[in-house]
Amino acid sequence: MADVNPQALLGFASHNHSACVAEALAQAERVCQEHRLRFTDVRRRALGILLENHSALGAYELLERLDNEGFGSKPPVAYRALAFLVKNGFAHRIEKLNAYVACAHPGAQHDPAFLICNDCGAIAETPVSASAGRLAQTARQSGFQISRTIMEAEGQCPQCRP
Repeated sequence: MADVNPQALLGFASHNHSACVAEALAQAERVCQEHRLRFTDVRRRALGILLENHSALGAYELLERLDNEGFGSKPPVAYRALAFLVKNGFAHRIEKLNAYVACAHPGAQHDPAFLICNDCGAIAETPVSASAGRLAQTARQSGFQISRTIMEAEGQCPQCRP
């Protein structure tokens, strides 16, 4: 994946958020049509909720929002929607937070790295090349084959830094 301008990371940069959300939902629609995936109302709304902010949301927080909008109050409603979104590259699970965030690069094959602000909770996603890094080199030398890499870094975003 090409180099990313650090000033343009969606979670931290000022941008047209309405267009950001609309484009991500349209991209999800296109991918689902191309791959004949069922982009149900619940799945679409779950992605929409994740897209509302560039921060992570727990499954039960998502469930509460879905319930308030009439989609149901049983945990499988949220977990199934999240499983679909993660499996198809529309969302990622932030391991440290046990929460989910919409993918900033839907449709692109990438290994995500997350920059998590400890103060405001904003999350920026940037692609990394796991196959070119030191971890991959060490793995290859030891005979280990990496199937998935997720990096998470904590700190302060540009808006929260003094």
